[in-house]
Amino acid sequence: MTDPISPSLLEAWNTYGQYLAYAIAGVGVLILLGHYLKLLTTTDAKSKYDYINMHEINLLWYGFLLILIGASLYANTLRPNTTWLWFFVWIFVTLMVSMIVGVVIQNVLKFYYPFFIEKRLKKLRFTPRISPDGRKMKLLSEEEEDVYLDEGMQAEEDAFSVDYDVWVDEVSGYTKIEKYNGRLHALQCSECNYQTLKIDREEVVQEASTPEEGELMKYYTCGYCGHKERKSFSISKLKSEEETTA
Repeated sequence: MTDPISPSLLEAWNTYGQYLAYAIAGVGVLILLGHYLKLLTTTDAKSKYDYINMHEINLLWYGFLLILIGASLYANTLRPNTTWLWFFVWIFVTLMVSMIVGVVIQNVLKFYYPFFIEKRLKKLRFTPRISPDGRKMKLLSEEEEDVYLDEGMQAEEDAFSVDYDVWVDEVSGYTKIEKYNGRLHALQCSECNYQTLKIDREEVVQEASTPEEGELMKYYTCGYCGHKERKSFSISKLKSEEETTA
């Protein structure tokens, strides 16, 4: 282990190791550039909302991870004439540093970055839509939008599994209905204050009927500290036959 490494072997390692480092880091850079190019070229607010919601954190993690691996490999190709012992010591040190940096990046993306994403998604969701005629559309309230939703859509909203936004051009009558997953977002945990509180399960405590509302219980668990809590939601009462045919 204390013998010096052959100069030709070390030179080959440094040369081809750098090529590999460039390739790995380059893929990471391409992932990040591709992501931001996608954001720049996506003009529809709902499409951009869905893309950010489903892919942004994962793509940022993959991109930064590959860049980190490439940088770590590159750092191991900068050693001059050395012994096998110091060669492996240097690999171990750079590996440990890379793991620490990787854990920090992963925690930032998992526990802090969602706050930033939620603000962007909220802005995208409520940015006024534009009708084909070029006019700003109106976002209807929960009461107003029921006219445009069929019974299945209203049932999904009552179960809190799906949320619908209805946009209307008040001049032409053009309507756009957008669907959002009610279970998708994590809430802020009351214990650790991270945005990692997600729904585990839902239970209908009382079925809705024509004369009275029902009750839905949601059970949450924090993905960071393990805190559990539950929240009660009312389910809209069923419409009578007279109201349905009216």
